[in-house]
Amino acid sequence: MTALLTRQGPAPAAADTNLLSRAFVEANVAVYADGRHVTAYVGDPYHAVRRDAARRLLHTMLAACPPGPVLEIGAGGHTLLDRLPAARFPISADISADAVPAGGGVQLDVERPLPFGTGSLSAIVLGELIEHLVAPPAVLRELHRVLKPGGIVVLTTPNLATLQDRLRFLLGRSPRQVDCEHPYLRLHIRPFTASSLRRLLRNTGFAPAALRSNYVGWQLPTGRWLQSRSLARLLPSMGGSLVVGARRVS
Repeated sequence: MTALLTRQGPAPAAADTNLLSRAFVEANVAVYADGRHVTAYVGDPYHAVRRDAARRLLHTMLAACPPGPVLEIGAGGHTLLDRLPAARFPISADISADAVPAGGGVQLDVERPLPFGTGSLSAIVLGELIEHLVAPPAVLRELHRVLKPGGIVVLTTPNLATLQDRLRFLLGRSPRQVDCEHPYLRLHIRPFTASSLRRLLRNTGFAPAALRSNYVGWQLPTGRWLQSRSLARLLPSMGGSLVVGARRVS
């Protein structure tokens, strides 16, 4: 891996972007750095299904992907690359040193130039990360740079336009994902719908190839959730999580 890595470059020059990035990094680290929050939601069935959908999509798309390393950014100590063959050279990366596995990981800030050579990776995974970023277009352009031609990106993110949130908006209520007082949803500063995420991928040199979801759900006034996997397979753009695969095309 030493030959693969380069030094990570400085943050973008714009002062406002730097200040915002630092502020949001500090806010996220304060919530996620000790790993307890990540461990709790990884064990939740809702996120277990999301992670399984992302893992399956990654394996499916890798079948037609050039050979080379596979990078997961923001693994948080719970990688989706654990079932990849060693020949794929899985690499886990995180901004927190405590979440980086010894011997097979890299500490990095995804909103700075990545410490990988141009065209050096075959696939990149971002699970529940893009909604936390100040500048998603810049990040995706950097992913495009380090991917081989034909390489893939698989990402997951909460859906701004779930079935229930579409009704909430019609009734004059905010979608759940933009609750500025929620303990951790307040850190989701770039919410996406399926269409806006596809558009962003196309505008940064990717061809969206697949859309999956975990559940289409409805929260009752009691707080209990009614959730359907079958509806999620039929209507993934209305599900709770968006799981998207895209291929570098330019």
